[in-house]
Amino acid sequence: MLEKFRHYRERIKEGMLRDMWRQTLWIYEYARLYWKQMIFYTLLGLAGTLVSLISSLISRDMVDIITGQQAGLLARTFCLYIGFSVGNVLISQISNYFANKISISVDNAIKADIFEKMLLTDLESIQNYHTGDLLTRWSSDASNISSGVLNWIPNLVIYTVRFVSTFAVVFYHDPMFALLALIGMPVSMLMSKTLLRRMKGNNERSAAMSAKMSGFNQEAFSNIQTIKAFDLIRLYAERLRGLQREYLTMKLEFQKMSMATSILLSIVGLAVSYSCYGFGIYRVWSGAISYGTMTMFLSLSGSLTGTLNQLVSLVPTAVSLTTSAGRLMDILDMPKEDFSDADQVEQFAGQNRSDGIGIVFSGVSYAYHNGKQVFCGADFLARPKEIVALVGPSGEGKTTMLRLMLGLLHPQEGERILIGETDGEKIAVDPSARRLFSYVPQGNTMFSGTIAENMRNVRPEASDEEICEVLKAACAWEFVEKLPDGIYSMVGERGGGFSEGQAQRLSIARALLRRSPILLLDEATSALDVVTERRVLRNIMSTTEPRTCIVTTHRPTVLSICQKVYRIREQKCVQMQEEEIRQMMREF
Repeated sequence: MLEKFRHYRERIKEGMLRDMWRQTLWIYEYARLYWKQMIFYTLLGLAGTLVSLISSLISRDMVDIITGQQAGLLARTFCLYIGFSVGNVLISQISNYFANKISISVDNAIKADIFEKMLLTDLESIQNYHTGDLLTRWSSDASNISSGVLNWIPNLVIYTVRFVSTFAVVFYHDPMFALLALIGMPVSMLMSKTLLRRMKGNNERSAAMSAKMSGFNQEAFSNIQTIKAFDLIRLYAERLRGLQREYLTMKLEFQKMSMATSILLSIVGLAVSYSCYGFGIYRVWSGAISYGTMTMFLSLSGSLTGTLNQLVSLVPTAVSLTTSAGRLMDILDMPKEDFSDADQVEQFAGQNRSDGIGIVFSGVSYAYHNGKQVFCGADFLARPKEIVALVGPSGEGKTTMLRLMLGLLHPQEGERILIGETDGEKIAVDPSARRLFSYVPQGNTMFSGTIAENMRNVRPEASDEEICEVLKAACAWEFVEKLPDGIYSMVGERGGGFSEGQAQRLSIARALLRRSPILLLDEATSALDVVTERRVLRNIMSTTEPRTCIVTTHRPTVLSICQKVYRIREQKCVQMQEEEIRQMMREF
């Protein structure tokens, strides 16, 4: 039984090291982009090491001059000592300045790259992660990577050179003293092995707990109105305290391990220091070395111990670095959206700008990753200058159908194509074709900023007149013009400051400003009264643009102005006949 346990333990350890190596190679892809900065940082560190060693030698000479009462050499040596001490301070500060500058630059570059790659990740895959978890991975783990990319390799070089050069100086003057100063090395190496085993698990638990707390806070603040409305303030406050207690317990466990390690290393360090101190006194009394040499030995022995501990500290740093890399790789290794057909889509749009673009689904089947079947052999057709409605019970797949049109989801079977009216040309629906759509999803999708900024998110070059024009088409101008700052009035987070119906009309105006040939409205008029809803839809289709408009709705009252209506129910998408539509309107 014991032998079997050892076998599995070795297999786990082998897997951990293999994962760490794979994660290290991933980090290297970023590190090699910043090799110039890393070399510069390393050279500054090595210069500091050289100046520090020279200062120790000058300090030795100065003590020997004082004890030997050689006043003639004292002034010059003292000036040299001050000069190198000031030089050491300057190099240290310059090194810190450039380290911060480079670190922030690298941090920004890596975060921007990871941010973009996260946005390019397949929607269904990334939705398996809580937004709080994604935020923690992007902020904390990406910062850890950027810091490690810059510091770990240069510090490994700097500490190694510092250790070797310091040891060489001590060994040159007294080999026995040098060996005595290394008495703590076996303990430090043993501690590093222990730390390597335990730090991996600790870092993963800590990152998971941080993500859990971040997710809780993000979700609570996003839904503060709901928490207030249901009088859940005490409940959520207590949940937060529970998470904090869990976090505190975990951190204290980590701290106990850190305390034990630090105490042991400190005791070893003190033992080495006192041994070196006693040995130095003995060597001075025996006349083997001078007082100056003894003070230099004591200073350098402390430097040896400190540098060795710094080298050992790189072990948990490496573990933390690879843990963060692994968490980011979980996200970045997921399938990415393919935009390789962008040029073809642009050409297709240009050729069909005057006549419009329709969309066709043929035999489409789709099931979520959890196995839930949504569509089975669904057919759909919408042509330019048509309003086509999708109706059906909640949860039956209306929003999923729009996401399939946008290329956000991908069917297991069937064909999805965009058709050009000029010569019947067609292209497949994929992420590249998304630029041909304007989309108004369910809920409030306005961003914080001015109304004009929200509009120009989809078309930065739009003039104020064009913005006013689409606001009128969406029946939003009637309340925007009454605002003190008009289109430059502020919109709060999640559309704060506007009613749900006003926010919906602003969202529709934004979609119209994009001037895409296909407009998707997902319950986008649900907060509007029937009269305003019909006005908005008529305005949308009364423009000269050959727009294809597809709406999902629960209200049959709008069906009378639709050219076609499709019912989604029981995994089917079937066009309704006129009598069925009239019957639905009568029963509403």
